[in-house]
Amino acid sequence: MGFARTWAVALVGLDGSMVEVEADIGQTLPAFCIVGLPDAALNEARERLRAAARNSGMPLSPRKLTVNLTPATLPKRGSLFDLAIVLSALQAAGDVPATGPTVFLAELGLDGALRPVRGILPAVMAAVRAGHDRIVVSAANAAEAALVPGARVEGFACLAEVLAAAGADPARLRRPAPVGSVPGRDVRGGAVPDGVVPDPAPHAASHAAPDLADVAGQADGRLALEIAAAGGHHLLMVGPPGSGKTMLAERLPGLLPDLEDDAAMEVTAIHSLNAAAGRCTALIRRPPFEAPHHTASTAALFGGGAGIPRPGAASRAHRGVLFLDEAPEFDRGVIDALRQPLENGRVRIDRSAASAVFPARFQLVLAANPCPCGQSGGRGADCTCTPRMRRGYFGKLSGPLLDRVDLQIAVPKVSYGELAAGAGQGEATAEIAVRVARARAAQAERLRALGLRTNAELGGSLLHGALRPPREVTAPLERAMDRGSLTARGHQRVLRVAWTLADLEGRGVPVLDDVDTALYFRSLVPA
Repeated sequence: MGFARTWAVALVGLDGSMVEVEADIGQTLPAFCIVGLPDAALNEARERLRAAARNSGMPLSPRKLTVNLTPATLPKRGSLFDLAIVLSALQAAGDVPATGPTVFLAELGLDGALRPVRGILPAVMAAVRAGHDRIVVSAANAAEAALVPGARVEGFACLAEVLAAAGADPARLRRPAPVGSVPGRDVRGGAVPDGVVPDPAPHAASHAAPDLADVAGQADGRLALEIAAAGGHHLLMVGPPGSGKTMLAERLPGLLPDLEDDAAMEVTAIHSLNAAAGRCTALIRRPPFEAPHHTASTAALFGGGAGIPRPGAASRAHRGVLFLDEAPEFDRGVIDALRQPLENGRVRIDRSAASAVFPARFQLVLAANPCPCGQSGGRGADCTCTPRMRRGYFGKLSGPLLDRVDLQIAVPKVSYGELAAGAGQGEATAEIAVRVARARAAQAERLRALGLRTNAELGGSLLHGALRPPREVTAPLERAMDRGSLTARGHQRVLRVAWTLADLEGRGVPVLDDVDTALYFRSLVPA
């Protein structure tokens, strides 16, 4: 009896580590042991793998079979190790030639069929980075795996086809009865295997995106939305029910440009962990939009789960928009936890088994009523809330959180005249998106050498150094800070917005009007 080794990938968050799947066949009584910190799904795999190998015509050795997943200190989770374990066991028995550095990532059914698994995209990315470019997956995961540049992907429908391709005796092999499966073939280059109908990728548009032309009135809101899209700024909208806050928020993603290759790969990798296995068949090019309900827990918003955590809504909104409607109704602790990802663009989740870091560089859009009954805007004649109720309601949005929101606007009620004359008459999303794209291009040219993408990422060292406007332009900011109405962080936020306004107008540096407008959009929300 002998020893053999194959390769798989263990995921902790989006970080993948290569795992050596070692198999040893001893001379003692029959047994099947899997060691190396496997979870329950892996421990339960033993009988499943024996049945899959037997039903494929090549049963595992009846002797003691020990499988070690190295490094032994790294937690192993899920069923994507199934195929690698069977291949290593059959190689140790001499039934299959050694497969070298090939990586195997698939779940096995009792009949030997290869089933898709979640997280194929980040797993293949990790394998290619480690120098393992030949990847074997299920046919349903092949299109997703082939999205990774440099990967040589082979998709198969069943274990018998994998064994035949690896050099096993074809006379011994049995294929399961076809149930919509297809023969395995190399799908490098992104082709989808014949007969597999790809499901739409997450966030694929099933209908036309909502158009900003549908919003009646709200001139300040439309301009604030354009500024937010152009510079990647966070936005707070306060107004009575029915004023159009949700309509404006839902139209922000349509103003954003398509994701570049590296950002699209990040976003698709995140959704690969959450989407149904085998559903990611193309890169997600449109910025995602996440709108969790106000009853969402901390785990739902930031990620969590037993064992190794999964990403939450904040990470699923990476490079897109996170919209919190009725923001004061969220739990205070949940919404205050947004402060850290707003600053550093990532979420860290610590568990006893492992720690995971997920990217979370999103645009935050908050919508709120001015008071619990929502009627205190304008004259507020119909408002039934006491001053204490109003302070308590809006006070759930803490000062430190609001200080991180660049644009804070009031969204008043729409009059009948505006509704009758304005709906469908304003600028369309496509027109505004052209200006947004032009402003983004100017930012990319200016910030490329710094490794930044948008003005919203500018730090204090740049805003007070190389990108500092002339003294006469920043004079209103100095006066606001002297009055105590603007914090040091707020000073930086206003300068970021001023740079975005300059980019929208095609200017090389902000002028006084840009700073005044940026201050205006930070003072429209009543205290």
